[in-house]
Amino acid sequence: MVIEWLKFDVDPKLREKFIQQDEKIWTASLSTFPGFLGKEVWIEPNAPDKVVFAIRWQTREQWKSVPLKDLVKIEQQFAAVMREMNINYKMIASREFQIRKFPSKQ
Repeated sequence: MVIEWLKFDVDPKLREKFIQQDEKIWTASLSTFPGFLGKEVWIEPNAPDKVVFAIRWQTREQWKSVPLKDLVKIEQQFAAVMREMNINYKMIASREFQIRKFPSKQ
C-alpha cells in the first residue's frame, strides 16, 4: 500500500468547509479510479490552520496512472468552489510513503 500525504494551509475559521468540499469533489472523484482505497483527514490540535490528507492507494502504479488531465480538471473544479466560498488554501507539503506490514508474533 502507498500513502499520498498532502498538507495544506487554510483559514482555521473555514477549515471545516474546506474539508467538506474536498470530500465532495476530490475524494468522490479519486474514488472512481482503480487502486483508490480511502482517505483520512488529519487535524493537528495545536495547528488549526493546517489540514493533512492521507490518501491510501493499493499500488504506486495505480496512483500514478490517474491521468494528469483528470487531476487538472478536478483541481479546477475544486479551486472554483473555493473561490466562490472565499476560501484561500495552499498546499505546503506533499510526500509519499509505503506501508510495510510484518507478521505479528504469537
